[in-house]
Amino acid sequence: MYNSDLPSRADLPSTKQLVRSTIIAAVVAAVILVAVVLPSEYGLDPTGVGRVLGLTEMGEIKQQLAEEAAADEAASIAASDQDVASPATDAATPADDADSADSAVSADTEPTVDPSGWRDTFTRTLAPAEGKQIKLVMQPGDVATYEWSVDTGHLNSDLHTDNGPDGRSHSYRQGRAETEVEGEFTAISEGAHGWFWRNRSDETVTVTVRIRGTYQGVR
Repeated sequence: MYNSDLPSRADLPSTKQLVRSTIIAAVVAAVILVAVVLPSEYGLDPTGVGRVLGLTEMGEIKQQLAEEAAADEAASIAASDQDVASPATDAATPADDADSADSAVSADTEPTVDPSGWRDTFTRTLAPAEGKQIKLVMQPGDVATYEWSVDTGHLNSDLHTDNGPDGRSHSYRQGRAETEVEGEFTAISEGAHGWFWRNRSDETVTVTVRIRGTYQGVR
């Protein structure tokens, strides 16, 4: 067996060279963190380089979508708790019936059977600046295939879960001013995984989403 010659002491880097290399690597990492990671992930741009490269806007969108999704989730939970705590109402009057009819016309649709092979199809209508979401109940490793599109205008979107493996929110993808998206994702944890949309256009937008996969339910 051939044994490689061991390097001589003279061929080995000196302590001074190792320290210098470590310092250079640390400086490069710090530059990347400040100029690339902070702007693109968190919208923080202390040097101004991120805005020149278009990274700061990307980070600001990510942060905005995450904040809006968290706020909408909290509002949904609060509304659900209020509904549970509210007593049953008396029989509706004719005026109440008329209001209910108007609400039914504008309400979001329940899932429908899609003959093209999709498991569930939903629509959500969003007024300007309004946000809405659809969540799938999934187990780790479950896979969902989806497509969504709008009838007019455009939407910002965040496909995410609020309960990742580390207990924090995790985003699978985010988008800005989109009209249609299709894709697939695998659940990284147990719980609710799905879409949050925000209408940043000047017109009312109806989004239609079609889903199939191994999820346990929709909420």
